[in-house]
Amino acid sequence: MKQSQTQAVSYFKFFVTVVVIALFILVLGKITTNFIDNLPSIQQLGNYIPNLSTKVYDKDNNLIAELFTERRVLIPISDIPLNLQNAFIAIEDNDFFKHWGISVKSTFRAFCKILLKGKIAEGGSTITQQLAKIIFLTRNKTLIRKIKEALLTIQLEKNYSKKEILQFYINQIYFGSGSHGVQAAAEKYFNKNIKDLDLAECAMLAAIPKAPNYYNPFKNAKAALKRRNLVLSRMYELEYITKEEELQALKEPLPTKETVSTKDNKGHYFMEFLRIMLEPKYGTNNLFNSGISIYTTLDMQAQNSAEKAVEQALVKFDEEKIKFFEKKNKEPIKIQGALVAIDPKNGAIRAMVGGRNFKESQFNRATQAKRQAGSAFKPFVYLTAIEEGFTPATILEDKPLVFVYKNNSWDLVSRDITALETIAETVTEDDLIDTNKVWAPKNYGKKYRGQVTLRTAFSLSINTCAVELIMKVTPIKVILASRNLGITTPLQNSFSLALGSSDATLQEMVSAFAIFASGGIKTTPYVIVKIVDKDGKILEENVPQQKEVLSSQTCFVLTNMLKAVVEKGSGWQAKALERPCAGKTGTTNGPSDAWFIGYTPQLVAGVWVGYDDRSIILGDRVTGGVIACPIWTKFMKDALRGQPVLDFVEPAGIDWALIDPSTGLLALSKTEGAFIEAFKNGTAPTQYFNMSSSDTKKQDLDIEIEGF
Repeated sequence: MKQSQTQAVSYFKFFVTVVVIALFILVLGKITTNFIDNLPSIQQLGNYIPNLSTKVYDKDNNLIAELFTERRVLIPISDIPLNLQNAFIAIEDNDFFKHWGISVKSTFRAFCKILLKGKIAEGGSTITQQLAKIIFLTRNKTLIRKIKEALLTIQLEKNYSKKEILQFYINQIYFGSGSHGVQAAAEKYFNKNIKDLDLAECAMLAAIPKAPNYYNPFKNAKAALKRRNLVLSRMYELEYITKEEELQALKEPLPTKETVSTKDNKGHYFMEFLRIMLEPKYGTNNLFNSGISIYTTLDMQAQNSAEKAVEQALVKFDEEKIKFFEKKNKEPIKIQGALVAIDPKNGAIRAMVGGRNFKESQFNRATQAKRQAGSAFKPFVYLTAIEEGFTPATILEDKPLVFVYKNNSWDLVSRDITALETIAETVTEDDLIDTNKVWAPKNYGKKYRGQVTLRTAFSLSINTCAVELIMKVTPIKVILASRNLGITTPLQNSFSLALGSSDATLQEMVSAFAIFASGGIKTTPYVIVKIVDKDGKILEENVPQQKEVLSSQTCFVLTNMLKAVVEKGSGWQAKALERPCAGKTGTTNGPSDAWFIGYTPQLVAGVWVGYDDRSIILGDRVTGGVIACPIWTKFMKDALRGQPVLDFVEPAGIDWALIDPSTGLLALSKTEGAFIEAFKNGTAPTQYFNMSSSDTKKQDLDIEIEGF
């Protein structure tokens, strides 16, 4: 009986054991199934596209910049040097071509470390395991992650060849300094294409990924050298290289200084302008990580010249201005500047400087800053006048102007120099004169010349004549003319508009001047020629968007007058360009803004100089002609170097006449100060100045080179 009971107990225990084992197997199978079901699909790797940097090219298809979150270039295994492949295998996984994804020996060694340390440590991972972890998993050191890693590794080995796995790995791993993948690393550490790496350089790159910051040769040369030499030693032991090759490579020094190409330092404001334009359209991920190529209109010769011209001039200005801040007991503030250059033939933006230091300020003063244009706005007033029938020989009165604000308008009450002292006599006794409602625009230097031609008034930038002109043609017509040229910022419907009292951006001002240079063709400025995806498919392509908005005759007449600004007026410093050019200076009250916008047949450019804080003045006699014009001239001289010297093409429908500067009539060949002037057909004077006429008195003009 007792024996029967013992057997029953044994059977029961056996039954329970079988049930427990069955349940364990069932649970384990369920867990394994869940693991496998929840694993990322290995098939994704076939369609896997690593983050690839976006490449930006200039107008000559030279690479000038890269946009990326991970700087990477995808390289096929056939283009990866054999020495580099062997270097990685030697230092990371010397049994790579022998194992089935997991190295039993390395795994056992890693397991022993876990038992000794009581936690999961790094080590024991094959190249395939590392790839599974990098692409599909997190870096968390957990047992579950290790199990997933092993399962994914087995699947990777089953679905892909060793060469494919090695290609994925070498293109994916991180090398520090923002470089992902071996091509980006080769460029960062050696400024080389991957195919040009020698043995020592291959070994150095293979040494870095284990600890990119620690083994960075620029940061820790001693540790980097030791590990590079270890890679070479392993390569010799595995018979990948000979002893002679090892010894020769050991003699080679490490790179000591990070290679900084010009594309890393130039055109930051232009690149940010691109980003702001494209990010809403393509999305951040596609813009930075999809490997697209952006072909731009940027001319790197012009861009380098622009940045150099702006910085050199403003550094000098800061040095001279330092005493001003010391007297005010204030911290010195840097002067700011901006420059935009456009090809007038097609609207392509060739250079853009939005400030002096992009890291300190990302605000683009070329495209975002709205500043008073001062006298740089006057060409739009004179353009309106020409279209209304005025000519360069039209006589204007350079006399004082005194306005009083009454009944919601500014009324001209006097053109007498003493009017401000006797202003009370010009209004009724019942009027109370508010000095804030009295406006008396002044000329630069407070000089008045009497009767002058429209050409002289323009070239000398005479304020009173500009105001007289806008009074005759009306502000609203000037506003409409400006809108026709592409000025989009709000403009005041007032006489002060003639003096540039309204704000404008540098880019839109330069674009408007480009219409004069092109003979009346308005072209929408653009910066992108085309965008191509990683497979060569064109995503977008731009061609100039053009429209005729002015007659070529009107533009030629205005250009000829703007040439006089350079030859005899406030833009005289531009004569140093030594090629035909036209332009206009601009200076605002204070002065707080200085401008020069000018052009040749090949290039239009504008320069603005000022402080971001408008309350800080530039200083006495610091005008557009004094500070902005020299920057423009230096830039244009460098940007146009090597290009032919061209003059503006005269269109049909232009007449030329010799003009007397004091009367605007035709002059005799011996008339003092006479100048040749361009007119639209049928608008030139037909009468000669009669020196003997008793009712006509020739006036001596007080001509002075100004900077206004």
